[in-house]
Amino acid sequence: MAFIDEMHIHARAGHGGNGVVRWLHIKGNEKAGPAGGDGGRGGDIILRAVRDLGVLARYRYAKKFNAENGAPGGSNDKHGRDGENIVILVPVGTVAKNCTTQQLHEFFEDGEEQIIFKGGIGGLGNPHFKSSTNQNPKESTPGKPGQAGDIHITLKLIADVGLVGFPNAGKSSLLNSLTRAQSKVGSYPFTTLDPHLGEFYGYMIADIPGLIEGSSSGKGLGSKFLRHIERTKIIGHLVSAEQEDVVESYHSIRKELESFSGNLEGKEELVVLSKADLLTPEELSEKMKLLAKASGKTVIPLSVIDDTLLKAFSDTLAQRLEALEKQ
Repeated sequence: MAFIDEMHIHARAGHGGNGVVRWLHIKGNEKAGPAGGDGGRGGDIILRAVRDLGVLARYRYAKKFNAENGAPGGSNDKHGRDGENIVILVPVGTVAKNCTTQQLHEFFEDGEEQIIFKGGIGGLGNPHFKSSTNQNPKESTPGKPGQAGDIHITLKLIADVGLVGFPNAGKSSLLNSLTRAQSKVGSYPFTTLDPHLGEFYGYMIADIPGLIEGSSSGKGLGSKFLRHIERTKIIGHLVSAEQEDVVESYHSIRKELESFSGNLEGKEELVVLSKADLLTPEELSEKMKLLAKASGKTVIPLSVIDDTLLKAFSDTLAQRLEALEKQ
């Protein structure tokens, strides 16, 4: 099933049921008093967060959601039945925007619910209009309409670490080595078309699909996945040792990140020279120096087939995450 992290829907809460004019019938007295019931409340449109990144796919072909209307009141002051709510499941990390009011609803916890559109209240039956001067009122009121409008739903992954870099920088291989994510690995561009998550000592790591120059303006996989790193604590920036010019590679990705969101500029970054096993010790030393000067950071050499380098990176990442948690 296709991964969906953005969708636009129209939703309508249920209308309230009408209040009615009815009479209490007693033998020998046709109209012993008003007894019309109130209408039921219309159903609400509710979004509920779940820990399932693929849950939006079930709504791939559903663009309109209508909650049930409330039922009209009945005789003998019987209240109309309330309409059923509609509950739309969204992944934890979702931002839902009411396109009419521009109000944002964010979901951070599993099971969290928010009412997006409220159902209309039911109308009043004729007993509400009884008075000393009007013993047999013939008035009732209709139910109120439910709220309605368009909702734009966007998923922003909630992960502690976001792995970024050009296609084939080794992000999927690293994620698989650190976690049990089993992200697809290949030697061709855009192997990862969907973001993948893996657990790392209780923290979450996200493998963000490969970026290219111009991603922030829609090229390649576009800015679709750039938003997934906005909530991460650490950016793991992988620069492949295969790159002839590691400095240019580094600056290209940084430019895309900063063009997409100014919030990413000050986010903590681990600069990693991946696939270090492809270089001689002299070549590795030279590229690390160049990358350190370009980034202003200590560069971490990494190879997923070198247990010593992999453990060193794992230890560094764990220490950085623990330090951030204590801040």
